[in-house]
Amino acid sequence: MSIEISAVVITVSDRCSRKEQEDKSGDELAELLNDLGARLVAREVVPDDLEPLAEMLRRYADRQDVNLIVTTGGTGFAPRDNTPEATRAVIEREAPGLSEAMRAETLKKTEMAMISRGVCGIRSGTLIVNLPGSPAAVRECFAVIKPVLPHAIALLAGKPHAEAKKAKVKR
Repeated sequence: MSIEISAVVITVSDRCSRKEQEDKSGDELAELLNDLGARLVAREVVPDDLEPLAEMLRRYADRQDVNLIVTTGGTGFAPRDNTPEATRAVIEREAPGLSEAMRAETLKKTEMAMISRGVCGIRSGTLIVNLPGSPAAVRECFAVIKPVLPHAIALLAGKPHAEAKKAKVKR
């Protein structure tokens, strides 16, 4: 069974939004989604402001043509790191296993994984995943969740578990 993954990439960074820094983590994430076979619906770069980010997450999650939103940035301890709070404000159900798996696996490579506060959850049949803001962390975290994304998206689309388990990304 094939499933289409229709994704939105949101880079959360004050510096990237002001064009003071290149959006390398967003580039990396877009490339990884493309390699997976996902269709990129939109790509956004926004500052670390809580409410505008929450509103953007709501708007994309509620669209019928989006089933995956992946953010990069804003997941650390800095005062303006608001991505987890914005995500929690919009999700209907949390998906903690994804966040836990990413932190556990990347902790084997860097102790900095302990200070990642990324959240994953579901709103309106759309999976929202927070990734850290560096290209290396994006690669490492995405590698952890990549194997389960087709299955997760198929379940969110209402496919029975046995069918969703065999889901492959439609190319």
